[in-house]
Amino acid sequence: MKILFFNYEYPPLGGGAANATSYILREFSKIPDLEVDLVASSIDSEYHLEEIGNTIKIHRLPIGKNEKNIHFQSQKDLLVYAWRAYWFSRKLAKENNYNLSHSFFTVPCGFLSLMLKRKFKIPYIVSLRGSDVPGYSERFTFLYKIISPLVKSIWKNASRVVSNSEGLKNLALKTNPNQEIGIIYNGVSTEEFKPSEKEQSNGFKIICVSRITARKGINYLIEAIDQLVKKNYNVELDIVGEGNDKKKLESVVEKMGLEEQVKFLGIIPHEELPAIYSQADIFVLPSLNEGMSNTMLEALASGLPIIATDTGGTRELLSGGDNGFIVKMKDSEDLIVKIGRILRDSDLQKRMSQRSREVAESMSWGKVANKYYDSYKSVTND
Repeated sequence: MKILFFNYEYPPLGGGAANATSYILREFSKIPDLEVDLVASSIDSEYHLEEIGNTIKIHRLPIGKNEKNIHFQSQKDLLVYAWRAYWFSRKLAKENNYNLSHSFFTVPCGFLSLMLKRKFKIPYIVSLRGSDVPGYSERFTFLYKIISPLVKSIWKNASRVVSNSEGLKNLALKTNPNQEIGIIYNGVSTEEFKPSEKEQSNGFKIICVSRITARKGINYLIEAIDQLVKKNYNVELDIVGEGNDKKKLESVVEKMGLEEQVKFLGIIPHEELPAIYSQADIFVLPSLNEGMSNTMLEALASGLPIIATDTGGTRELLSGGDNGFIVKMKDSEDLIVKIGRILRDSDLQKRMSQRSREVAESMSWGKVANKYYDSYKSVTND
């Protein structure tokens, strides 16, 4: 079976969807009768071909990226990717007899699959990842109004539409209530990410691993840290990631005099992340919108209690408060209350830690890849 895969993000470029694609392709490389060509973006001005084993090829197309902006994709970046990926994939489609194409993100990738279906009659699957669903991001409010008809058309013509969480599925149904949408959750590597002994520390360490953008709500977490410090709690916050809000938040931290309590660690190589999680007491993600957060899953596998807003797949990962708390959006006071409950109760923290690991162990990337492979077989047998 030959699959043409589209995702403009692929590590080190991008975030959760990029990492998900990387893990899935690694699992796909273990399936003997599956061959995949991924068309992604280059992080420089050159075309690059990478391979995983003998059956997975990653084609990186130059779209004008550089080291300073690899974690933020502008509308121009997406347009350039769409243009170059379309013509490149036409060439691939002429050379290979693909059984189907699989697009991460409705736009621009799903549009490419739609065009190839019309040109070569290749069926396709679309994976909803978050920002490609109208209503997901305030940043794209105006754009959503323009592209909603196109989004509906891409979904309508797909053989399968798959969301990575119940929450994102429900949001997508607001655009098209009649659309049939399945769910395949993100996975996590429980071998890479696992609980380990924490170094001795006097402080209670909070970690947030995320793109640093307004949509992630990190400013509310910093406000909560400020109030906890003023109440004489010994708390520390490590923020891992980059983004266009980083300088703004660094200024906020400086004005609050929190340089000792709040650290911006920047981008941490993926292989070093398990050690970073292992030194934390809890994971907090006060996001205004998520699909199914990969970093939350990594934190679960690392045995961390979770505090997060009720968006995307959060409620599916936090059941009944067994392994964390859901907090209100844009509400630093609620963050203070929920962080304080775990901070003051070491037994509660231990119980939540154990339960987080149990949740993670049921969500391996191998299971995710096999569910997609089953979808592929179902489409090709239709």
